[in-house]
Amino acid sequence: MHIHILGICGTFMGSLAVLAKQLGHTVSGSDANVYPPMSTQLEQQGIVLQQGFSAAHLQPHPDLVVVGNAMSRGNPAVEYVLEQGLDYCSGPEWLSRFVLKGRWVLAVAGTHGKTTTSSMLAWILTCAGLKPGYLIGGVAQNFPASADLGDSPFFVVEADEYDSAFFDKRSKFVHYSPRTAILNNLEFDHGDIFPDLAAIQRQFHHLVRIIPGNGLIISPRDDANLNATLDMGCWSQRQMMTLEAGDASATHADEQVSWYVRLLSPDGSQFELGKRNRGVDAGSHRVDWSLGGTHNVRNALAAVAAAHHAGVDIGVACDALMSFQGVKRRQELLGEVQGVRVFDDFAHHPTAIDITLRGMRAKFESAGRSGRLIAVIEPRSSTMKMGVHQAALGEACRTADLTLWFDSGNVALDLPGVVASSPSPARVFDSVEGIVASLAAEAKSGDDIVVMSNGGFGGIHQKLLQALAARKI
Repeated sequence: MHIHILGICGTFMGSLAVLAKQLGHTVSGSDANVYPPMSTQLEQQGIVLQQGFSAAHLQPHPDLVVVGNAMSRGNPAVEYVLEQGLDYCSGPEWLSRFVLKGRWVLAVAGTHGKTTTSSMLAWILTCAGLKPGYLIGGVAQNFPASADLGDSPFFVVEADEYDSAFFDKRSKFVHYSPRTAILNNLEFDHGDIFPDLAAIQRQFHHLVRIIPGNGLIISPRDDANLNATLDMGCWSQRQMMTLEAGDASATHADEQVSWYVRLLSPDGSQFELGKRNRGVDAGSHRVDWSLGGTHNVRNALAAVAAAHHAGVDIGVACDALMSFQGVKRRQELLGEVQGVRVFDDFAHHPTAIDITLRGMRAKFESAGRSGRLIAVIEPRSSTMKMGVHQAALGEACRTADLTLWFDSGNVALDLPGVVASSPSPARVFDSVEGIVASLAAEAKSGDDIVVMSNGGFGGIHQKLLQALAARKI
């Protein structure tokens, strides 16, 4: 079968292309911007890539066109597909029909932490010898690619709540029919497609409705938005997770199974993870790993609980965590020049910014770093640019010693207002070059700079490293 993918260079669609190629199909694709690293990965797979969305790319006609959710009416390729009556489907529908059918799907959903938790879960199953398939919305350091068919019934999928296609406004994850589902957290996001939190909760409840009675939902005990969603009706087994402080006094004996984790170090680099059956502790395991932050500890707890449902011993799962190398663009150290470290991070929501900065501060202090923690933020997601989180952004950066905001000129967000409400020093710049020049002039040995964006941010990372290397101290 010849499959052509519209929007192939997106992380999700590019991963579908890899899976389609592994299934033996002829795969081609087109996108508005064909560039590395996704273009390189796809070309290495023997996939033909074409720039733009010309109707000529669909001649001769492919057997099936997979349409990415960035495509809309008026796009030349989309109009040609409809006019010619070509067979088409959304990416999530293709994944469901051709990859997930008949498999034990382990889906990771939530506003934050999906990519990291999916990567952890796939790695745990791999270390346990279960040879899982996976589709991850990022680049996990432990795997050669973002997707693989695997060689077992198990398949791990990052379950996104974003819509499926211009003709299917359901969330992607309703196509996946998981047997094991992690619901990590739930907040308002994607303001371009959801009018309010209740609309997102309805989509999450659609997911809950299709999990079988002998399936499992894993969720945190303290997430009010998820608890309200599950109160709409839950027909599956449910296991709760909690981050406990010291020796927990509450045993929650009413719950059949619960999972807990206790920090053994403030930065989250060491913790104890365990399980309870009807309030009776079934034993715990210590984890010493290279990651940090309470958010990653929570992600790890969810991944271990899901892997245990698939039959993995808890001790084996915890051992796997200690060899987990993390995900690119999640507090990823890109380089150190003259004692200044530059990190890349994907955070583009107030909660994610706050969690990232607090996690970095804890590691910063435990490592004895003497300088400042500087955040550089590009408001790039639709929700951020719309100004939906205006009131929360200043406070989200309170942990940073200095925050530099980039105003691209096409945001409704009132950045001067964000700066005015910030409890720590903050500034606004209207160019990448201005940010780089400012940091090159004032950054000192011992400073940590974390760049936050869900895009390329004008190549600021390498520009900054080059500027730091070029200066004379």
